[in-house]
Amino acid sequence: MKKLRVFLADYKKESILAPAFKLLEALFDLFVPLVVARVIDEGIPSGNRGLLFRQFGLLILLAVVGIVCSVTAQYFAARASVGFATKLRQALFDHIQKLSYKELDKLGTNTLITRMTSDVQQVQNGLNLALRLLLRSPFIVFGSMIMAFTIDVKAALVFVVAIPVLSVVVFAIMLVSIPLYRKVQAALDKVLGATRENLTGVRVIRAFCKEQEEVKDFDAKNEALTRMNEFVGRISALMNPATYLLINLATIILIRVGAVRVNLGDIQQGDVVALYNYMAQMIVELIKLASLIITIDKSIACAERISHIFEVEPGQSFPESTKGEAAGDPATAVAFQDVSFSYEGAREPSVDHVTFAAKQGETIGIIGGTGAGKSSLVNLIARCYDPQEGKITLFGRDIRDYSMEDLVNLVGVVPQKAVLFQGSIRDNLRWGDENAEDSALWDAIRTAQAEEVVKGKEGELDFQLEQNGRNLSGGQRQRLTIARALVKKPKILIMDDSASALDFATDAALRKAIRGLAGSMTVFLVSQRTASLMNADKILVLDDGKIAGMGTHAQLLQDCPLYQEIFYSQFPEKRPKEMAAGKEVLA
Repeated sequence: MKKLRVFLADYKKESILAPAFKLLEALFDLFVPLVVARVIDEGIPSGNRGLLFRQFGLLILLAVVGIVCSVTAQYFAARASVGFATKLRQALFDHIQKLSYKELDKLGTNTLITRMTSDVQQVQNGLNLALRLLLRSPFIVFGSMIMAFTIDVKAALVFVVAIPVLSVVVFAIMLVSIPLYRKVQAALDKVLGATRENLTGVRVIRAFCKEQEEVKDFDAKNEALTRMNEFVGRISALMNPATYLLINLATIILIRVGAVRVNLGDIQQGDVVALYNYMAQMIVELIKLASLIITIDKSIACAERISHIFEVEPGQSFPESTKGEAAGDPATAVAFQDVSFSYEGAREPSVDHVTFAAKQGETIGIIGGTGAGKSSLVNLIARCYDPQEGKITLFGRDIRDYSMEDLVNLVGVVPQKAVLFQGSIRDNLRWGDENAEDSALWDAIRTAQAEEVVKGKEGELDFQLEQNGRNLSGGQRQRLTIARALVKKPKILIMDDSASALDFATDAALRKAIRGLAGSMTVFLVSQRTASLMNADKILVLDDGKIAGMGTHAQLLQDCPLYQEIFYSQFPEKRPKEMAAGKEVLA
């Protein structure tokens, strides 16, 4: 929690006033037993109605003032805790946005969602209760002991013994339960991960009739979470009966000591009632404190989990502004110089000593088998990851010398998985350029072969997309995703297998439209279809992260066996007769 105190900086006043008003309320509560004792000792025996009415009025006044103080404390505590959680959630979101793909891959989506939602909420609840009760309960407990000493020293010794024993029990349970609550939140991450995976992959699960297996897997994770919650719950549940037992024993001893003192004439009956009331106040406050400590335990565990995210430093740094002059050829849009890249924990590199160059205005095709490193290579161009070896330059300048803003404006990416957001088509397309006019949006839509899609929707650009664009087909989502990238008019356009859901005619029209764009846009086309890459200026053939061939379609058909294998598997009718005969002999 210490590392998160900075988010309370704007709520110092509320953080002081909330416990202050609670202490005032507690102070007035401590006067109540004394008023009751006076009523018993002086008002009732003498029949003095004036005294009785005055004391009764005083009790009402103490109650009203206590309620006002309590409501005021609740207001300031709520204001501080909600404001704190708002700032914490925003700072956490901003920090996550700064993390590179490497850190995001390592942390995982599930745990980040849990920490943004459940953990922050737990910390907010813990802070709210702490501001109101963390000082009030000890104040009442020790205040009751002090007030007991003002009544009778020997009877007050019961409080002196009871309070330390109770404190040992409470803090022992707290120390045991805090690490267990961390494990509970980690188990919650797994349940959330299973839920998220099932919801996003529900069509695949049903297609393979795997509902029962997934239900069993979820039940196992849910059962593990339940068992862990039950275990830590049993430990926390010991607090109430343990405190009840100790308090009741202390109460029995107190009444016995008080009765003896009354018989000896050292104190009056009202004093015994006052002592009992102070002991009862202690019971109530210790029960509150026990519940509060359980909540604070959870909050501390969640706060540590949140702090762990803040401790994760971004693996990439960007200069505030693009620095230096182009050291290489500015006419070379992209150049890889002996670049190697491996994902964390991977045994083999995904990109292995790759060297190539792409001139401005060229179309570069990238093809290869599954897992050959195609997406990894183009992700390096957009600086989603940094290579472990080698150097990447864009227009003659090291990619690490570009500011984030300039790099984002320079490179447009159409990801392998089409992702659209809830909102209108116009809002989604303006992710490319928030100031784009409708005419620019329509130009991008026509280039992406999505004009028919948009005009076929009610409201056209104002048509509301559902989350992830689920009210569109796969091909429609891909075309709108391409249009979104084209709106920003990047100098380098990366299309990572982003036309896989399009038919051949639409794919051909899309490629023709992109080639016809004005300017000198460099295009990287990642595809499994050789038909999509045949007209590229240069084709890179990847195999296990290495370049197995590089050249035009005609050159690769002559020189690259892997490209030949891919091409003829898709166009068997074009296989030369001698190759077909050789294949039959081998068969």
